[in-house]
Amino acid sequence: MSKPWQPYAHHILDAIEKVRRIQTRGDIAADDILYDPALRNLQTLSEATQLLPAELKGRYPHIPWREIAGFRNILVHSYLGTIDPLTVVAVVDRHLQPLEDCVRAMLAHGQNP
Repeated sequence: MSKPWQPYAHHILDAIEKVRRIQTRGDIAADDILYDPALRNLQTLSEATQLLPAELKGRYPHIPWREIAGFRNILVHSYLGTIDPLTVVAVVDRHLQPLEDCVRAMLAHGQNP
């Protein structure tokens, strides 16, 4: 029997909410005090998406699951500030809402892989 996936889904939603709260405090691309925790939460949610069942994610092909996992690797392994803050902001602005909608749909339907 595999582990339940729902805690990971809730973890993703929590990280998205934290990023949004961070954004309300200012421009994450211009303020490193906001940027660093935003990156950490993006890393957290990216890691959690990797723990969702592949079969379940396959039902949502419009979500770039592989790219999300790759983004996590960039966040974790990119040293000396090689991550472009404007790219991070673009990811947040374009991709968090569709991911949130997808994860909420997964939870609402109580889907099993």
